[in-house]
Amino acid sequence: MGCDGGTIPKRHELVKGPKKVEKVDKSAELAAKWKYCALSQEKLKRPIVSCELGRLYNKDAVIEYLLDKTAERPNVEAVVHIRGIRDIKELNLTDNPEWEGERRNAKGDRYEDIHCGMFICPVVGLEMNGKHRFCYLQTCGCVFSDRAMKEVKTEICHKCGDPFKIEDVVVLNGTKEEVEKLRERMEERRTKAKTKKSKKSKAAETVSTPSESKADDTQEDVAGRSSLQNGDESSQAAVAGPSGSSGSSSSSKGSKSSTTSATKRSVQSMEEKSEVFKSLFTSHSSAKRTKDQTSNWVTHTPYHF
Repeated sequence: MGCDGGTIPKRHELVKGPKKVEKVDKSAELAAKWKYCALSQEKLKRPIVSCELGRLYNKDAVIEYLLDKTAERPNVEAVVHIRGIRDIKELNLTDNPEWEGERRNAKGDRYEDIHCGMFICPVVGLEMNGKHRFCYLQTCGCVFSDRAMKEVKTEICHKCGDPFKIEDVVVLNGTKEEVEKLRERMEERRTKAKTKKSKKSKAAETVSTPSESKADDTQEDVAGRSSLQNGDESSQAAVAGPSGSSGSSSSSKGSKSSTTSATKRSVQSMEEKSEVFKSLFTSHSSAKRTKDQTSNWVTHTPYHF
């Protein structure tokens, strides 16, 4: 059976089969993860930061998001878990000496290596282009390859020397399973921080309440003593009458002096104070002059001629 002009169609031209699933280009996917910011989709440039899930961002983009969260952005889902600057860590990256930047193939007369990374591992020298696993330390922010962490097993950073634990290692741009594990670890860390804050607040409340109760008790005692003293003075005045006014005044003066002497205490007699604190006052023994240190003559003016 033919068509106009005597052409004979083939089967694939008449029968339409199922559409093929479009596959994402791996090189493009790796470039999007390792060379572009996960929030602004701009090229990564220093300073570069990473979250607790191992995603890479430009620090400027994250700060703009934290300052204005109401603005519409294309990839807000990648930053929902970031609450503040404490949730991100600035990365201490090692530059790749073979990286020439955007001017490496300006003329277009030579081969352009797409997989050439801007940064490398300082221990092994592997390029951070997505073909190799990389991780960073939350304590110092230094970035290393997974191969270097496995070959040289230490509890000290290879670059800066700061100590770290296995829990501080975060995989950069990991798989879905690794991201889920990192998310669980992040939630556990945040719950622990909340419990610590609640315990500190409870401890502060318990410390403040007994001190307030002691202050109230002391105030009540002082008020009671003053009322008793006032009552005694009034009774004595009533008994003595006008002739005993001088006696009452003297008794009141004596009572006032006794109360002032009772309230005022010498700093040197306080046992809870240290010797260094006591030496700050003139009543300390170190401030007193001995007979050898005193002069035999004294002038009437401070100027010695």
